[in-house]
Amino acid sequence: MEFVLESDNINDYLKSDKYIDFYDESIQRKANELFVSLSNKFDEKEKIKTTYEYVRDEIHHSGDIDSEKVTKTASEVLKCKEGMCVTKSLLLAALLRYGGIPTGLCYQRLTKGDTPDTGYVIHGLNAVYLSDEKKWVRLDARGNKKNVDAQFSIDEEKIAFPIRIEYGEVDYPIIYAIPHRLVMETNDKRKNRHDDPWELSEI
Repeated sequence: MEFVLESDNINDYLKSDKYIDFYDESIQRKANELFVSLSNKFDEKEKIKTTYEYVRDEIHHSGDIDSEKVTKTASEVLKCKEGMCVTKSLLLAALLRYGGIPTGLCYQRLTKGDTPDTGYVIHGLNAVYLSDEKKWVRLDARGNKKNVDAQFSIDEEKIAFPIRIEYGEVDYPIIYAIPHRLVMETNDKRKNRHDDPWELSEI
């Protein structure tokens, strides 16, 4: 897939906002904790991989643990140690942006269940810029489980849900510098994870 950048200014993918709130001290502490553990603090790929695997593995997907909690910002995800895909992606963006790695938000339209008759939802993931490779790669920190095996991969994309075009699923090509307005507004309205109507079927 050929990506489309929302902004031509790479610095826009390094900014904080009310959702990617790495001005919060807890985000900065966690990022520094992750980065200080690296064998080579100047290795871009090691920084990205370590941070990605932390969010993927140590922050729960709220649906996987059947939690009713709704986290809405990167710092809330970190504090509660859980979030849905669209907010886990905020945390990954916040940690990496604080570390100087340009990071964007990406979205997919996926079936809710195994078939189109179950309806559709919006899935959130990230794209990071590898300066050594001079390219963007998508990473999915949703969290692995049975039949979901997302990995840090540069040459071959290994995300949680490769789309099925025949099912009406969509890979949106835009790499957003700012979280998508409709996605965030929808999440902000939720009072609990099962709150209806919280689902967004297209953007």
